[in-house]
Amino acid sequence: MHVVLVHYAAPPVVGGVEQVLGEHAKLMVEAGHRVTVVAGRGAQWDARVAYRCVPLADSRHADVVAVKAELDLGVVSPAFHSLATRLALDMEEATAGADRVVAHNIGSLHKNLALTAAIHELAATGAPERVVLWHHDLAWTAARYRPELHPRWPWTLLRTDWAWRHVVVSAHRRRELAVLLGIDEDTIAVVPNGVDGDRLLAISPEGAALASALGLAEAAPLLLMPVRLTARKNVELAMETLAVLRRSMPAAAMVVTGPMGPHNPANLGYLERLLALRERLGLEGAAHLLADVLDEPPSDRVVGDLYRLADAVLFASFEEGFGIPVLEAALARRPVFAADIPSLRELGAADVSWFDPSGDPGAVAASIEDRLTRDPVYRLAVRARSEYTWPRIYRDRLAPVLGL
Repeated sequence: MHVVLVHYAAPPVVGGVEQVLGEHAKLMVEAGHRVTVVAGRGAQWDARVAYRCVPLADSRHADVVAVKAELDLGVVSPAFHSLATRLALDMEEATAGADRVVAHNIGSLHKNLALTAAIHELAATGAPERVVLWHHDLAWTAARYRPELHPRWPWTLLRTDWAWRHVVVSAHRRRELAVLLGIDEDTIAVVPNGVDGDRLLAISPEGAALASALGLAEAAPLLLMPVRLTARKNVELAMETLAVLRRSMPAAAMVVTGPMGPHNPANLGYLERLLALRERLGLEGAAHLLADVLDEPPSDRVVGDLYRLADAVLFASFEEGFGIPVLEAALARRPVFAADIPSLRELGAADVSWFDPSGDPGAVAASIEDRLTRDPVYRLAVRARSEYTWPRIYRDRLAPVLGL
């Protein structure tokens, strides 16, 4: 399908709508669609996305600014009509052959009303399902814009139902738009904006690939065990804890980062015992031992990625001389659940959730569940990554709304 996205500006111009438009374009081309971005200002920022510059679409074009100064005073001059006619021809040419034309904010803001009139004409003359109005902001519901709006055409285009499909970015905007247009809320689709967690958290390409391969984005919570595979690290207790935790938190998962300990030949047997335990507990796909996944130990960069992706650090050792993961978790701002042994107690004091390394896995699981479910930061993080990541938004909201 060929989708044309239209806005006043496009990446690399920095702005909220420009960023969203860029993400939409990326998601669509990755799903196999042909995408063209039409804007008055910007550039081709992605070789996979066609960019077409229509200078008069820019809200800051000198002719547009001059006409807007007249419009703000309530004057619809010949200059406006001339501008709208030129833009109608430009838009007809730029969108020729498109299956969908998605206009961002053009049907709801007065930054370039001549462009609004041109898109309105496009919607009136083409197939009814072709033009989609994507509303981020609404001029008529914003007090700061009221002095610039007037109760007649072309301003009334911003409060008239003239598109096949209206899309808003929040339930709040849907309520506002339904009242403004006098239509049923159920006819307005909500497609929220999203976040790129990998970019925000500076996850390396290697870390992102590993997280994708293991499905770590689906984990809730994701527990990190940054230890080598030796018997004293007590990975068995961590696995048994995870098995109990998954009864009430079925998406819980764990990553054990380290390779086998380098000095004891018995460690190979330890890995085999852990793999057998994982199978017996039914934790395949939930308890990830990187020694069984990677040919080489993960780099420091990837381990750092895992700290940023994790919800908590689990440290179950029977014995330690020091306990670096406690300090690493602190710097990564991750809660720590650790074995109550002297060296770790010395580091963590009252700021760690302690448990008996020879104790009941159910008690450890209960401690983890209790602390995390009472933590609003954890709860919000789970909602953000389960509902507001771009791939999830595309799959569940954007593609169905546009029929992609």
